[in-house]
Amino acid sequence: MATLATVYHKFFDRGLEQTVETLRAVDASIRVRAFANEDVYFFTKRIDNSRLVREADPRARGTCWKLIGSAGAAVVLLIGVLLPSAYGLLAGYQIQSLRREGQRLATEQAALELSEARLLSPARMEELARVQQFVDPEPQKVVYLDSKAGALAMNKEK
Repeated sequence: MATLATVYHKFFDRGLEQTVETLRAVDASIRVRAFANEDVYFFTKRIDNSRLVREADPRARGTCWKLIGSAGAAVVLLIGVLLPSAYGLLAGYQIQSLRREGQRLATEQAALELSEARLLSPARMEELARVQQFVDPEPQKVVYLDSKAGALAMNKEK
């Protein structure tokens, strides 16, 4: 604890105290008021504890393990409380992602069906036949398969 006397003692030497006493003795008309706690001197001694060995406390080890166990239990409890809400949040994100993907696939399916309808339209088929020079066969050249004769692969008896 630093007092005004110790602060002055750090900055000024003891020779100053002797000088003040000399001045008082020389001229009695000069009166210097005494500093507060001027007569108190605090001596500080450096203590070296580097060679001391701390004594082991047998109860401290058990207390530490109890603290570690209770902190671990608190963490597990906190995770157990927060896990369902976090799982619900992640499931919501996944549901939204699946909805977007389903919407994208439905749009793609509609586009593919439209494309298929355009490709299979009778007008386009006639145009392709004309471009590739396909001709309708004559009625005499058409061969009709008789399913009753058993010559078809589907109708083959086992």
